[in-house]
Amino acid sequence: MKLPVIEGMRPVKDSRSWCFPTEHIKLGRNEVHVWRASLNLPEGYLSQLAQTLSDDEHLRAERFHFERDKKRFIAGRGVLRLILGYYLCVEPSQLQFCYGPHGKPYLTEEFDEGDLRFSLAHSHELAIYAFTVAREIGVDLEHVRIMPEAENIAAGLFSIRENAAWLRLPSEQKQDAFYFCWTGKEAYIKALGNGLAQPSGQLAVSFLLRESARLSWVARDEAQIIRWSLETFVPAPGYIGALVLAGSEYRVVYVIY
Repeated sequence: MKLPVIEGMRPVKDSRSWCFPTEHIKLGRNEVHVWRASLNLPEGYLSQLAQTLSDDEHLRAERFHFERDKKRFIAGRGVLRLILGYYLCVEPSQLQFCYGPHGKPYLTEEFDEGDLRFSLAHSHELAIYAFTVAREIGVDLEHVRIMPEAENIAAGLFSIRENAAWLRLPSEQKQDAFYFCWTGKEAYIKALGNGLAQPSGQLAVSFLLRESARLSWVARDEAQIIRWSLETFVPAPGYIGALVLAGSEYRVVYVIY
């Protein structure tokens, strides 16, 4: 499925290779699969996805005020169910989820024998899903847009060292760096699964475009730096994403839904 191109946004170059899934794609224990999917789906296909959703997911869909947001929620959850069903060889409609105290979804014990872990994020017209085995994982995605209030947000969201580094950047690099930093923090918080128990200002990520993405500082717990790995990526023009997972020995495969 062709992904939307957001006009007027300067695409960030990304050397990662995105591929369509093979007929028998397998998730190895030291692999991470990151899928991208459009949320603007044909009505007929959307109806098929809606049939796989649970009663509580239908109730959540009905709470959306705008029809566009309702359809994107159905698309996002339906695609998640299809991919999980593919990995687990289970009908998507049979899958059941439970949720952590801050809303992080997990498979119920009935479907968790393989220790499959996943995270998802969506922004504007795109969704991102990350899957791995036996390690915690978090993913985040943002639609890149001009944000006049970026300096005020950075002052409250970034750590002192991040904000100082960001302010020193040339103006043409600030927008991309802002989103790399933002998504990196959000992905880390999702991987932890504890909501705002780790305030974003007590976490620093290396977001300068000339450096490799990584955690560079965690207040009161420097051991977290070596416990977690950070990857940033560009799933489509006009979007920036980040992936955080436990451990350092892994291979990431980027897949187009």
